Amino acid sequence: MALSPYRSSLQGGTFRPSAMRLERPLSMGSSTKQSAAAAATVVTPPPRSKSSSSLSQTRRSASATRPSRDESGVAGRVRVAVRLRPRNADELIADADFGDYVELMPELKRLKLRKNNWDSETFQFDEVLTETASQKRVYEVVAKPVVESVLEGYNGTVMAYGQTGTGKTFTLGRLGEEDTADRGIMVRAMEDILADISSEQDAVTVSYLQLYMETVQDLLAPEKDNIPIVEDPKTGDVSLPGVTLYEVRDQRSFVELLQIGEANRFAANTKLNTESSRSHAILLVNVRKTVRPKQERELAALNENVTNLQLSKGHRIPTIRRSKLIIVDLAGSERVDKSGSEGHTLEEAKFINLSLTALGKCINALAENSPHVPIRDSKLTRLLRDSFGGTARTSLIVTIGPSPQHRGETTSTILFGQRAMRVENMMKLREEFDYKSLCRKLETDLDRLVAENERQNQAVLDAEEEMEQKIQEAQQSVTEAEKKLATTLEEMAAERFRFQKEHAETLHKLEQERALREKLEKELKDNAQNLHAQKENASLSKENKTLQHDLEESLKQKKALEHEVKNVKQQLFKLNFEADETRKSRDKEPTRTLIGSDSPLLNSHKPMNMRDSLNGQRASIAKLFEEVGLQKILSLLDSEDMGVRVHAVKVVANLAAEEANQEKIVEAGGMDSLLSLLQTSEDETIQRVAAGAIANLAMNETNQELIMAQGGIRLLARTANQAEDPQTLRMVAGAIANLCGNDKLQGRLREEGGIKALLGMVRSRHPDVLAQIARGLANFAKCESRGVTEGCRKERSLLIDDGALPWIISNANSESSPVRRHIELALCHLAQHEVNAKDLVAAGALWELLRISEECSREDIRNLAKRTLTASPTFQSELRKVHLGHG
Repeated sequence: MALSPYRSSLQGGTFRPSAMRLERPLSMGSSTKQSAAAAATVVTPPPRSKSSSSLSQTRRSASATRPSRDESGVAGRVRVAVRLRPRNADELIADADFGDYVELMPELKRLKLRKNNWDSETFQFDEVLTETASQKRVYEVVAKPVVESVLEGYNGTVMAYGQTGTGKTFTLGRLGEEDTADRGIMVRAMEDILADISSEQDAVTVSYLQLYMETVQDLLAPEKDNIPIVEDPKTGDVSLPGVTLYEVRDQRSFVELLQIGEANRFAANTKLNTESSRSHAILLVNVRKTVRPKQERELAALNENVTNLQLSKGHRIPTIRRSKLIIVDLAGSERVDKSGSEGHTLEEAKFINLSLTALGKCINALAENSPHVPIRDSKLTRLLRDSFGGTARTSLIVTIGPSPQHRGETTSTILFGQRAMRVENMMKLREEFDYKSLCRKLETDLDRLVAENERQNQAVLDAEEEMEQKIQEAQQSVTEAEKKLATTLEEMAAERFRFQKEHAETLHKLEQERALREKLEKELKDNAQNLHAQKENASLSKENKTLQHDLEESLKQKKALEHEVKNVKQQLFKLNFEADETRKSRDKEPTRTLIGSDSPLLNSHKPMNMRDSLNGQRASIAKLFEEVGLQKILSLLDSEDMGVRVHAVKVVANLAAEEANQEKIVEAGGMDSLLSLLQTSEDETIQRVAAGAIANLAMNETNQELIMAQGGIRLLARTANQAEDPQTLRMVAGAIANLCGNDKLQGRLREEGGIKALLGMVRSRHPDVLAQIARGLANFAKCESRGVTEGCRKERSLLIDDGALPWIISNANSESSPVRRHIELALCHLAQHEVNAKDLVAAGALWELLRISEECSREDIRNLAKRTLTASPTFQSELRKVHLGHG
């Protein structure tokens, strides 16, 4: 059975549709002109899934988008689908001796036109629909995405193009009265629209037009047969003044309107189709939807226009979205010699071909980005100016026949669809705030508030009289309280003086006790050494013979070792000579503060030549490590030769800079040797390099516990108190800062003087030293904050107990970026524990937290400060006292 266009005729009698008729001008643009108070806004559409099923209330509420004041949109290409009509009875007979001219590949979305038995041409489309495709499938692929966009507030167009008799009217306008499965795009689109809108707040109006011989006629009011097209000179919107608008409430009334329109549409019998459309039919569906936005969005929008307007929760502004769906059933393109048109039918064909030619020229110009698009060459192109190159989302379905007799028309239709796929539209959403309904509600509330205000004014007058009496009584109470306060302050001053005196005496006693304890410890150590010496003398006589034999063996081994040590010394001297040369070249860089080549804390931002030198130095160290062995290198740390010891500790420090060597160094006793050097050596170079090696080893959590177990923090603290060289202090501060990041060691680190050692190194004032100190305090505060979050800690911060808070606050806005960043982080972590809040407020940290929450360059620290200020009752109370609010 052939897919022929559907035409319905009305029987005798007068037809009265249940839709309501509205007589007002119709706008063909992207939105209707509104009053001066209405604010038009444009937003970009959110991405939609092609597999979205029903249009539910959930999707309606979720589609509300924050409006924007610009005129930007989102680009959307015209989507084109091709549909093949099955052969009719005549074609089955006429084409019996011919092969298939059209070959469809729907799975690849391709179509192939065969020129002859060995040559063909392939075309790619968005969708390829075979002759067995159902009407529902055609609607979901071609029109449903456009309908969903219209329900979200965007204009949309669905258009059918093709040769006469290929099924355009069947695809678009089939009513499906006998079989609901045959319903076309018009009927199915209206079903989805009516299912989505609210009958109380929303409205849908319909107009049905035809463009016949270059005149616009109203199919629902045939007496209107020459409707003018008016263009807004400012916006370019196209409107049709005087066209009939019917408000549609249900699907039945819409079908009745379509029946009226189809009965009034011009059709004629031609050789190609027994009921050929002689005009272009245009169905216009206007959708008006009300959206309830969130209160924050309303306030943001109103603050742009009204400075002092405050809205309560009950006064939310409804947002109106206006969109338009245009469904165009074009008259069939045809050749006069094939259709057999004569007389008046020939004139109709001329106008049809003229308007289709003008449409093709416009699409060619748009596809080729031509500076001139001949829109005004035809009324059809003027009516469709928003559909191609405008602001509407457009889907085009091109219909073709399978017969090779119409090879030329089929090829022309396919090429038209290919050019249309290159056209891009800029989809826009237009919303308006419904100020009228808000104004009516505000006026009602205003009358109620005026009456309430009068009642309250009278109550205020009565309360003022009572308040005056209470004020007089309060003034008397204040006078008495001031006298009592003065007396109390005098007593407190005397008590404070007494406490200060007792404190000074207590400090003096503690100093004496500390000196006595040190003296006793020294005596105990001397006694232990004497006792050990006596025990050794007692056993010396027994082992004398054994030692003599061992001594001879040792002399032999000593000679061999001396030879090996000589070779190792030469390699060490060579390696350190290269390191010294690298350090000299680095020190010539005036704009960088870099760590020396003998330090394990290598800087990743060194110049390329220095980095190459360091790489070469590391290669030499690795070679020395393989040739000599770690045990022999560590044995040189106890050498009596100071030069050998310096070079050996530098090699160990460079080996410790590599993570792969750290475990080997610890297993071989390197950690013990480094701590021993830090304790016994008085050479500042050895102290600096040993501290740097310990800092590198302290990056590992297992090594951190080993360092603490062997008293490493006490040795680092003692070195920090004795050293003056900034580089040495930087190494020590870096090691302590690494230890501060271990949750398990915090209490012990503080008891053994780690925090006070960090604060004591502030005396250096060197930026690199201060940066390491700030990093250590930040690590310590972060661990405390983590303990508070996990419920493991409830006491006041140990940093505050050790007096670190004043230095933290004074350097919170330091000019040095590394110092400032770590101090800001430490301050935020301290503020997270409520028990620290009063100390922070008393020290002035609240204002630094406010500055950090607004001016900090790092977003994570800035957000942490904001959350801390908002969550702390103490901070909020202090801010309210000075009339500030946060959060």
